[in-house]
Amino acid sequence: MLKPKSRWIIKESDRIKIESLAKDLKITNLTATLLVNRGLDTVEDARYFLYAQKGKFHDPFLLNDMGKAVERIKKAVETQEPIWVFGDYDADGVSSTTVMMKALHEMGANVDYYIPNRFTEGYGPNEKAFSLAAENGIRLIITVDTGIAAIHEANIASDLGIDLIITDHHEPGPVLPDAFAIIHPKLKESNYPFKDLAGVGVAFKVAHALLGRLPEHLLEFAAIGTIADLVPLLGENRLIAIKGIEKLKTSQTPGLIALLKIAKTDRSSIDEETIGFMIGPRINAAGRLGSADPAVQLMMTSEPEEAMMLAKEIDSINSERQAIVSKITEEAVAEVELHYPIKDNSVLVIGKAGWNAGVIGIVASKLVEKYYRPTIVLSFDEEKGLAKGSARSIAGFDLFANLSTCRDILPHFGGHPMAAGMTLELKDVEELRSRLNARAKMQLKEEDFTPIVHVDANLPVQEITIETIKELGLLSPYGVSNPKPKVLIEGANISTIRKIGADQSHLKLALEEDGSLIEGIGFGLGYLHDHISPSSKLSVIGELSINEWNNIKKPQIFLKDLAVRSWQLFDRRNSRNIEKLPAMIPDDQPVHWIYFHAELANTFSPIIGDSLQLVTSNEQAEQMELNDSFVVLLDLPPNKDILKRLFMKKSPGRIYVYFHKENGEFFTTLPTRDHFKWFYSFLAKKGPFDLKRYGTELAKYRGWTKETVEYMSQVFFELDFVKINNGFISLKENVPKRDLTESITYQHKVQAFTLENELLYSSYEQLKNWLDQFVQESVKNEEAIIRWI
Repeated sequence: MLKPKSRWIIKESDRIKIESLAKDLKITNLTATLLVNRGLDTVEDARYFLYAQKGKFHDPFLLNDMGKAVERIKKAVETQEPIWVFGDYDADGVSSTTVMMKALHEMGANVDYYIPNRFTEGYGPNEKAFSLAAENGIRLIITVDTGIAAIHEANIASDLGIDLIITDHHEPGPVLPDAFAIIHPKLKESNYPFKDLAGVGVAFKVAHALLGRLPEHLLEFAAIGTIADLVPLLGENRLIAIKGIEKLKTSQTPGLIALLKIAKTDRSSIDEETIGFMIGPRINAAGRLGSADPAVQLMMTSEPEEAMMLAKEIDSINSERQAIVSKITEEAVAEVELHYPIKDNSVLVIGKAGWNAGVIGIVASKLVEKYYRPTIVLSFDEEKGLAKGSARSIAGFDLFANLSTCRDILPHFGGHPMAAGMTLELKDVEELRSRLNARAKMQLKEEDFTPIVHVDANLPVQEITIETIKELGLLSPYGVSNPKPKVLIEGANISTIRKIGADQSHLKLALEEDGSLIEGIGFGLGYLHDHISPSSKLSVIGELSINEWNNIKKPQIFLKDLAVRSWQLFDRRNSRNIEKLPAMIPDDQPVHWIYFHAELANTFSPIIGDSLQLVTSNEQAEQMELNDSFVVLLDLPPNKDILKRLFMKKSPGRIYVYFHKENGEFFTTLPTRDHFKWFYSFLAKKGPFDLKRYGTELAKYRGWTKETVEYMSQVFFELDFVKINNGFISLKENVPKRDLTESITYQHKVQAFTLENELLYSSYEQLKNWLDQFVQESVKNEEAIIRWI
């Protein structure tokens, strides 16, 4: 057995709807299944999703206050009244600022932007910045990707004579800022058809309204913020992403051209992963470590030389960011292990002075990935007595809702169900930890701390073809609410399996089913190689792709998780070094180290220690609880029956056979009746024979071992055929005939020979089949499968 590291949940699908979509849209059942699983179960919705690039954007004036905001902005443009675009320092904020700035420039506005410094000003609008704006004659501020929580700051703006237009997408609180206008798709009274726009999506709608036409040239920036901010890639967001990615492929923006060149990205192959892993992190890096201004300048510049200089600067900042994240993550893990172990903490709230507040959100994500707990990582400012934090959550724990119950100790916070940012006093950190853990204990069950993977379909290998995989491309770009499809291949045969990579950290395999083959690769899964028996039926989940090499295309699956449902046999019979045995056995499951011969205790105990379990009787074997555990058989049992009793009607997860034997019982051949007949005749002719003196020479003459001669002598003695005195053996006279099987020594030798032949010298398949007669796939194993899927 190999348990998966996540919970596999196969989505239940309506077969009638699937067949209807497949027929009407002329698509495969797999694609139809994926559409139904995403709630796109009507032909109209499915067709709009598949061919979203043909769709239309909603009227921007459906957003509350849009007409009022546009009128005020146009008035400022006409009178050349100075305008501030107040942005945020992440990729969504930077792209939002860029979209708004470019739209206003087109209109001829007298406009500048302002993005607060994460470290000196914190998140969102602030009193100091608004006062500075007023001093500089600013009477109109437009926020982008921020402002919905700026209740105090809106009042300050009003007092300063500034008209504040808020454009944002973050969760609105119970009280809204008293602003001149609020453009937000999630307001309770909003009738806008799509609620999940990113900050840049809202800015794009404002640009649309201001320019009086769809600003297609701004779609490349809108796509960057939309994808990087992890909003659902459905509806209008999907339209923005699709059209924006196409614009990026032919972008004429010097900054984007330079950034893609620095990232060594082929522009023709740009997709959502290019934005998510190459462009987004670099844009984010500037605001994480300092000012986000270089990122905005990169987007805004029209000079290729300046663009390349800024792109190199941002790339360097990103490298520095990666090093800082690595160091803080290492320290954060140490904090968890030392002070806040996960057995006592359902929510991790950790912090330290000196941690860079710009990257703690990334660190929080890494801790969630490692521990799968809602996590808040805080940077302590001991001089000010404040803690600034970023939070990430897991399914089943709504961060925004739970943090909302702590508003009395969170003067500044905002975010989503899965992510949030906050500031609080240092003295309140322990109280926050206590409250959130108490709430988590009420809301989360033990199983909630195991990651969930939603599987779209259970596919036989023969249905995975290049044509099928190509059709799946209609569902891209992938992202939140439209994840890359994950499929399950259940119980396939392992054709090949091996570790690959310079450090052997990756896994490569091929699965076979009814003559069809698919190759798979699992990055970072190399360690599983030693936990998969080659004869096992392997179940895997992963993402399908097409592998092209030397102009040959093959279906491929990128492995995300693996499982073996039934018990596994691991053959260690050829392992000569017993000291290495414990390292081969994982310690994350109960392990039974079983031996059968008491005299071997001194051999095993220095290596195994107190975990040794001696089994010498059938009764002991029957009473052993082995279900779901790992069993190591250190030596050969005295007989098959005790082994049968050990495993009968039980379901161990794995059986490791070592079968240590200091002196093998196995002869080249077991002495036959002809051997015994010759030896009897020899003794009849020679009379008394000195076994001590000439036994070795006799054995060598016959091609036997000395032990063979001694064994046959003992059998004759037990049958009362001979007498042995001081090493001399001689036949007795007038002895009645008796069969060899009447000798206890003969019986034991035949039994040992047969047992060794079946257990010690059999093939892997023979041994597995032999044990399979006794090991039962019990109800517990069935229940385990249900838990996994």
